[in-house]
Amino acid sequence: MRIARIAGLVVTSLLIVSPAAASPASDDGPAVIAHRGSSGIAPENTTAAVRAAVRQRADVVEIDVQRTSDGRLVNFHDCTLERTTDVEERFPGRASYRVSDFTWAELRTLDAGSWFDERFAGEPIITLRDVIRQLGRTTGLLAEISPCGHYAGTGLPEQLAAELRSIPGDVDDALEDGRLGVQSFVVADAQAFQAAMPDVPIGLLDAERPTEAELLELSTWADQVNPQFTVTDQALVDRVHELGMEINVWTVDEPGAMRRMRDLGVDGIITDFPQSLTLRG
Repeated sequence: MRIARIAGLVVTSLLIVSPAAASPASDDGPAVIAHRGSSGIAPENTTAAVRAAVRQRADVVEIDVQRTSDGRLVNFHDCTLERTTDVEERFPGRASYRVSDFTWAELRTLDAGSWFDERFAGEPIITLRDVIRQLGRTTGLLAEISPCGHYAGTGLPEQLAAELRSIPGDVDDALEDGRLGVQSFVVADAQAFQAAMPDVPIGLLDAERPTEAELLELSTWADQVNPQFTVTDQALVDRVHELGMEINVWTVDEPGAMRRMRDLGVDGIITDFPQSLTLRG
């Protein structure tokens, strides 16, 4: 599968290895990419969701990278904390509830699980390194640079590159084999990460169908075009491949849509329910 070259970061004692080599899902269809972990059955971007995705044999776990006020890289999607944590109860009256306005010590006190189900009460926010430690030998990591506007120009892509470089283990071999995947909605952030870590394949997310001019421009520097599945058809998949790029579609949760995307020949399917693909048959 072509997806193997972008599949992500997999860790045993923080040693990076290829996820596609061990996962049966990659042998007979697109790579199965767990959206914020197995977020259909567990609170997104938590240990519970990551571990569920690993149990369900997802090829890759997709996460969202943000930064705390004291510089820690954490796994959290929304720009603010209200939807998926008890931040307003724990820190009433704060002027801002952006992730970037809280220290890591403060974020660690939040309950990021009860909003989903009381069974997950007390699930904490976790760091990028926490995710990496939980993935084991067979699951990759696709890291999305947060598109929240307040990070613009603050060096988040460069910090992500520095963090990945700092992981002990056989990083040089992993880079040579192309085992890391990073994506962004923001062209400037994708290009900044590429400049900081040019050997790592980079993908551009898009909610709209890219034009021919955009595809031609992307083909000069990007490795992946990752559109919303609703704008994806055979012509787009074929054109992306003709231009030497890969295509991962998001967020595909209905079985019929999964089958359609598989039949189009996409390289990866980003889904809240990875078990729908990995546990088939």
